Amino acid sequence: MYEHLLVPVDGSELSNKAIAHSIGLAKMLGASITGFTAEPPLPVLVVEQAAVAYDVATFQEHEKRCEAHAREILEAFAAKAKEAGVHFDGQFMITDNVQQGIVDTAQRQGCDLIIMATHGRHGLDALIHGSLAKSVLAHSQLPLLILH
Repeated sequence: MYEHLLVPVDGSELSNKAIAHSIGLAKMLGASITGFTAEPPLPVLVVEQAAVAYDVATFQEHEKRCEAHAREILEAFAAKAKEAGVHFDGQFMITDNVQQGIVDTAQRQGCDLIIMATHGRHGLDALIHGSLAKSVLAHSQLPLLILH
């Protein structure tokens, strides 16, 4: 039924739940997994009400830190998938639009199911913190499996 799962992760305990469930499902279905993580870009630097550009070295150092963090998260996921005999590919990007990154990566990689864990926020908490899962659901044409 499903052959290629996209699983967004961030290294949290909640995303570990998505890792475990997606590996079990992929093994059962004979599917492959693309793990995805997003890192935040450098924030806009404002000095005295004016945006200031970072120097090249600062951008490069930020990219190195982002890549190292993403590699750590995705290598741990890859090791678990390999142990279960599930084909795994890891993808990451630097973006402040995580939900669009998830949707775009799923499309680019040819995924047919997105698996995400959610905090299950609602009410004021959801209004303040937002809901990544709801946003992905609103922007994606793919089925979405939500773990709570």
